[in-house]
Amino acid sequence: MLETITNLNSKINGFVWGPVMLALLVGTGVYQTFRTGFIQVRWFGYIMKNTVGSLFAKKDSNKDHGSNLSPFQAVTTALAGTVGTGNVAGVTGAIFVGGPGAVFWMWVSAFFGMCTKYAEIALAMKYRVTDENGSYRGGPMYYIENGLGKSWKWLAVLFAILGGLASFGIGNIAQSSEIAGAMNGLLGLDPMITGVLLAVLVAIVVLGGVQRIGQVTSYMVPFMAIFYIIAGVAVILMRITDVPAVLATIVTSAFSFEAVGGGLFGYAIMVAMKQGFARGVFSNEAGLGSAPIAHASSSTEEPAEQAMWGVFEVFIDTIIICTITAMAVLLSGMELGADALAAYGSKGAAAVAAFNTILPGTLGGTVIQISLLFFALSTILSWSLYGERCWGYLTGNNKVVAMVYKLLFIAFCIVGATGSGTLMWDIADTLNGMMAIPNLIALLGLSGVVTKITKDYFADKK
Repeated sequence: MLETITNLNSKINGFVWGPVMLALLVGTGVYQTFRTGFIQVRWFGYIMKNTVGSLFAKKDSNKDHGSNLSPFQAVTTALAGTVGTGNVAGVTGAIFVGGPGAVFWMWVSAFFGMCTKYAEIALAMKYRVTDENGSYRGGPMYYIENGLGKSWKWLAVLFAILGGLASFGIGNIAQSSEIAGAMNGLLGLDPMITGVLLAVLVAIVVLGGVQRIGQVTSYMVPFMAIFYIIAGVAVILMRITDVPAVLATIVTSAFSFEAVGGGLFGYAIMVAMKQGFARGVFSNEAGLGSAPIAHASSSTEEPAEQAMWGVFEVFIDTIIICTITAMAVLLSGMELGADALAAYGSKGAAAVAAFNTILPGTLGGTVIQISLLFFALSTILSWSLYGERCWGYLTGNNKVVAMVYKLLFIAFCIVGATGSGTLMWDIADTLNGMMAIPNLIALLGLSGVVTKITKDYFADKK
């Protein structure tokens, strides 16, 4: 029975993360880019100034956002779920299997993904609803039903079910397992102890509701991002003379017919493209529909204003953080290929080896383990919100269901920390990819709405 489930999941996973779906994910970004007039290029300076630049502007820090999140808390909650183990282990694996050229295609997916995520958030803001407590609720399930129409509610229900189930796997078990491994490596802590401590910590935050999640992520996400960026920049500076050659290799390898690790000649471009697209999408989640759920809770009223954070989100996640990982791996001079990756035992171990090759002693391994610890913890917190919102949509925001979900979610922290969870991780990975299908249908069907939102907002901007 278990073997049958494993084989079935493997086939479905091969489709949802295969060439057809990846082409649809990136293709949707291309389509939205043209329809919105290349906003990620034309308005990039304006977007950066009014997102990350606005954080340095003098504002009233005591502004009341009611039962919702501030714009910054909304983006850090979304980034908490976006910046995760895929930024380290996923990128490392992509390079080992697809070669340096995978990095180039990862950049391409991010370029168009900026517009995809912009569109998702704009729609989430436009079609969100207000519950009895005055809190905003939104995301793909709402813009499918309210945007495409009631006849499409079955598609909204499908998305909510997939998202609700994925929250236990990709958003919890897989992350708890990473945390247990990091704590064991750093402190030699038993996985059961880690699981219990993690469950208590998650309970304190999750039971406090969406505002507490936003408050915690607003401190955690900037810290973990800056920590990893500083460590990564240090690695790059130590091999700065090799950077031009590595960048040249990334570009030339993206179009090279020379396979990595002695693979099939002529197949290299497709492998590099698939690995780059897959890791890019998996990392920044553009098109999967998860991040808009967090952004919809923002107190911002203007859809395009909050949607601009989506461009920044993909930029910092993939163009900055994933590139740092990629540069560390390539500057280390490690032998690439699937066989070389297998020799390390895991993608995370390969990333540790890359950092250790450049940084003195075992400092690189410590950096990776601390980063994975925070990346995974932040992902758990944001996915608790995603799951709650999905199950809330399905049950009419029933408070009893919400509490039962939270308690189950907390308990799954122990399950993830103490079990191997390999099959559950694989199933969750499949569910995560399947979320994209109903979301992409909505993005394509409502592209005209996104275009109008964009034209109306930027009409008088300079």
